Amino acid sequence: MSAAPEPRPDGLRIETPDLGGRRGRLSDWLTQRWVQHTGRRVRWDEAPWLEAPVGDVERIGPGFFERFAARKGLRIVSGRHGRGLLERFGDLEGPLCQAAAVHPEIVRFYERTSDYGLEVWSEWCGAYRPFGQLLAMIFSRRLQQLNMPLSPLDSRLGVGSEVMRLEDAKGGAPWTAWVRTNLASGAVIYAGSYATVQVPRRAGGCVKVAFPLPNGYALVVLWPESHPDGSLTLHSSGAGFGDAGFYFYVEDVAGEGWARYVGSMVERIHLFVDPRAMLRTDHELKIWGTRFLRLHYRLAPDAATGKAAPAEAR
Repeated sequence: MSAAPEPRPDGLRIETPDLGGRRGRLSDWLTQRWVQHTGRRVRWDEAPWLEAPVGDVERIGPGFFERFAARKGLRIVSGRHGRGLLERFGDLEGPLCQAAAVHPEIVRFYERTSDYGLEVWSEWCGAYRPFGQLLAMIFSRRLQQLNMPLSPLDSRLGVGSEVMRLEDAKGGAPWTAWVRTNLASGAVIYAGSYATVQVPRRAGGCVKVAFPLPNGYALVVLWPESHPDGSLTLHSSGAGFGDAGFYFYVEDVAGEGWARYVGSMVERIHLFVDPRAMLRTDHELKIWGTRFLRLHYRLAPDAATGKAAPAEAR
């Protein structure tokens, strides 16, 4: 199914040859072959914790989950009335996470995410900033996915946030999608699906976040840690395949493909309530032990940010 054309935000892109069909752009095809030849063959029925929405060949963008829902016969419900990334925060209970010890505002954010507006500041660290620019030119701006701001002023007008519950005929929600858009440029920052999951090599619940990419997705599994001050940290560090961490998945046929565990990539997300009772998040990403990107979020109910609520459902 071909994607409907969408307006492209302004910005420099490096165009790579289009190989046609399911192969898409050369840069995407080469990345997929790396996953195929260095990863392992997997089936979702044998590793259900890996299952996630597979991206379109050419473009992700703000309309991806509408297209995905149409293909899967799902109904999208959106709006500000309590659409949460997680259905029950308590599903994260585990050896290092006592759900009752987490500040109620953090719990409320995860269970009622659509009630909140976002502001974000970013800082690329040292020599990694040119890498961020290259990633944007080759992949992110074209695909409209993983489009991290390159400077704090890039997100000066704020971040648009839409949470969508993808419901099946019985009213269940196999997927919850969160699409964040840079209001200054119109570019999608992240378009991802969220769920709780248990993985084979770790006790307790984890957060599973999948970002659709051409013929596959990037998957991050994060284990939770509660702290005595009520704050929460999500870690993507793990001991290898089947544990928390960062994965690439490339589809071969429906429900089967190749998955690559990338242990060198680690995320840490710390949510806390500041002395003025404002919910905030410090998010850092490291590769080979070196931090390359820091993000800071201010999270507030829409009434506090002056943002209008989106339509209840479509």
